[in-house]
Amino acid sequence: MRIRRWLEQASTFQFACYTTIAAFCVYFCMYAFRKPFAAAEYADMSLWGMNYKIILVISQVAGYTLSKFIGIRVIAEMSRGRRVVTLISLIVASELGLVGLGLVPFPYNFLFMFLNGLPLGMVWGLVFCFLEGRQTTEALAAGLSASFIVSSGVVKAVGKHTMDSWGVPEFWMPATTGLLFFFPLLFFVWMLSLVPPPNESDIIERTVRVPMNRDHRRKVLRNMFWGISLLVLAHMLLTAARDYRDQFAVEILDGVGAGDATHLATSEIPVAFAVLIPLGGIMLIRNHRISVIVLHACLAFGFVMTGLSTLCFHHGMLDGFVWYILVGSGLYLAYVPFHSILFERLVAMMKRPANAGYLIYIADATGYLASVAVLLWKNFGARVSSPLEFFVMMAYVIAVVGCVSVLASLVFFIFKGRTKPETTAAAQRIDNSYQVAPPLVSDSKSPKADRAPESVDG
Repeated sequence: MRIRRWLEQASTFQFACYTTIAAFCVYFCMYAFRKPFAAAEYADMSLWGMNYKIILVISQVAGYTLSKFIGIRVIAEMSRGRRVVTLISLIVASELGLVGLGLVPFPYNFLFMFLNGLPLGMVWGLVFCFLEGRQTTEALAAGLSASFIVSSGVVKAVGKHTMDSWGVPEFWMPATTGLLFFFPLLFFVWMLSLVPPPNESDIIERTVRVPMNRDHRRKVLRNMFWGISLLVLAHMLLTAARDYRDQFAVEILDGVGAGDATHLATSEIPVAFAVLIPLGGIMLIRNHRISVIVLHACLAFGFVMTGLSTLCFHHGMLDGFVWYILVGSGLYLAYVPFHSILFERLVAMMKRPANAGYLIYIADATGYLASVAVLLWKNFGARVSSPLEFFVMMAYVIAVVGCVSVLASLVFFIFKGRTKPETTAAAQRIDNSYQVAPPLVSDSKSPKADRAPESVDG
């Protein structure tokens, strides 16, 4: 394929631009199947003593959480040739869940939000597999991460528009919004499928990336257990807070007097710039140990920013919409590295053949489990009533606990990073134990000297 040949010979800048656009747009479109339902308030509906929107949120997050646990194995073992078909199948399944939400009458249709969330939790890992293990992974991951920062507000604004201007009912609005983005998603998945695997210089710089069987996963996790555990704790807090802010953005913004569609659509744009420009710049740090230290500092700063901005807002020193942007910037500054460059750099620093997707999904699975727990606690145990009050309380808690966890993790990895690396030959022995499918698009005329074997791109 001509585009694939061009990508193999393209400059670093050209390759990064193409791949970032494809990955960004795929995940941006995916959010149209996940988040639009949150634009509706379902104000007059309740079930089992709970607001029906909370039941819908819990149902979807429960499915999403289960998907993350399934993804720990699926993403770790996924071969390159199966990614695209799997990705499209997951999106179709999620849209069918949204159709069920519209077809089945209240109050039984909440079950279809579980079926909607169940496929979507593995989409991030599939997309990130195309990006990891490259010298430009930080820039590529920053572009991919921009998608879930910006898209959430945009697709909710689109969903709100379909209800306000087209008269689409609340329960049919999510399926309608998803359908609008389905064919653009197919096009961008095709673009992403043409991205070639990491080349030899990428492998030398970033360590071989391989599918991981059960024994391999256990060995990698055992080697980094305490550091990963501390990071997982921080990520659980972040996920619960970020997800709550995202799911109840309309209600939180209403609480600060900025709940219209314009504020909803534009609130995350400055957040994206505030977070992704500095994180993308970490690509310039070639030393993996230094980059891990810098990333931990970014996490700690994000927690501090979340706590301080909330303190200022609580005491009337900040406008509500400005606080919403600042607290979002702090949360995402700490949250985004978990889903892109933090585990990528840890794998590279430890010099052990693995793939970052496995570690990302350990953090993600436990994070969304915490998100479900927080939603249940908010409804049945917390003494604050409004979404705004509850979110302010969360911000204080995660700022303190998150900082402590991150600093302890940094101490662990500084000392752990001095261990003896595994050899490339050992990595190849592990990789040879897998039967990996061929790439979706092949080109027999391309120069093989510039390409890594397909088996090392897990």
